[in-house]
Amino acid sequence: MDATAAKIVLAIQRGDSINRVASKIGVSYSWVYDWVERLAEANIISNEDSGLRVVDHELRQQYAEMMAALYSRETISQEDAYVIPHFAGMEFAYTEIDAAYVWTHGGYQIARGHDDYPVFIEVHDRDIERWIAFFEQFGVDTTINERPDASAVDGNVHYVLFPQTNGIEVEWVDGNPVIPLDDAVDQMMANRPAYEPALEIIADEYDRDIDASHHEATGVDGS
Repeated sequence: MDATAAKIVLAIQRGDSINRVASKIGVSYSWVYDWVERLAEANIISNEDSGLRVVDHELRQQYAEMMAALYSRETISQEDAYVIPHFAGMEFAYTEIDAAYVWTHGGYQIARGHDDYPVFIEVHDRDIERWIAFFEQFGVDTTINERPDASAVDGNVHYVLFPQTNGIEVEWVDGNPVIPLDDAVDQMMANRPAYEPALEIIADEYDRDIDASHHEATGVDGS
């Protein structure tokens, strides 16, 4: 039982590339490639033209229990906070503060610290109970639709879930599923003073005329 092997198996979604899995778990491509070769040879996963796929689901469950036990005994790092959701096997997308964080490649943070680190994700409404149960395995608190006071949750990392009934739109940035850029910009525009640095980064990197978009949106509302 190896922690890297466990992370790889748990992070795989059918059709993933080695590069995507490496990005998800924050491990070098070459190291993941070597492990994929070993795991495929042991018939734990398959590596085909259509991508990676877990074959041994019983072992995957054992890996899940091992990693849950491991993380529940120690303080979860900021880096691991973005790895753990990939183990759930359910679709999600980073949103709110984390949409800005992901789209700026970690270049923008706001209102978070090492002792109070909420992570904001959209999930399917049908999966909400499974998500709560999943994070409970890791000893991590969850809230729905609203960030709690730091005193109301145990541990440094916790997750704020935003249930979606009409599906989730996902784009991938640096191995992270995130809401589309236009939606992220709209969220930031709603609280522009707090997100101005992130909007400047996005305008430069993605060639977005943020000011023009803002004025057009205001005009549509008639204000």
